[in-house]
Amino acid sequence: MNIFEFERLLLAEIDGNIATATDDQLFAGGYLRGHITLSVAQSEIAGRNHVRDVKARVNTSLNQAILSGELNDDDQKLVLSFWSELVKKVEQTATTIE
Repeated sequence: MNIFEFERLLLAEIDGNIATATDDQLFAGGYLRGHITLSVAQSEIAGRNHVRDVKARVNTSLNQAILSGELNDDDQKLVLSFWSELVKKVEQTATTIE
């Protein structure tokens, strides 16, 4: 799976649950969309085309947001947990597809 397929699957997973998502899930998904899209773009510009590079960039971006005070403690836990679950689901889906 390349970074663009990874991004597509991540965003599709977020979008696919909008109708049934809780307010917390909607917040976390919306918050993560920007971090995911930016991380894919930065990876492409840097010539880094591995999924692990995108995951590392998203993690770095989230950590920077946390350090700058963008998220309170509860939102930090929510977003980080949602990100972890999202990656797990997408990687399982990609394994099934391949």
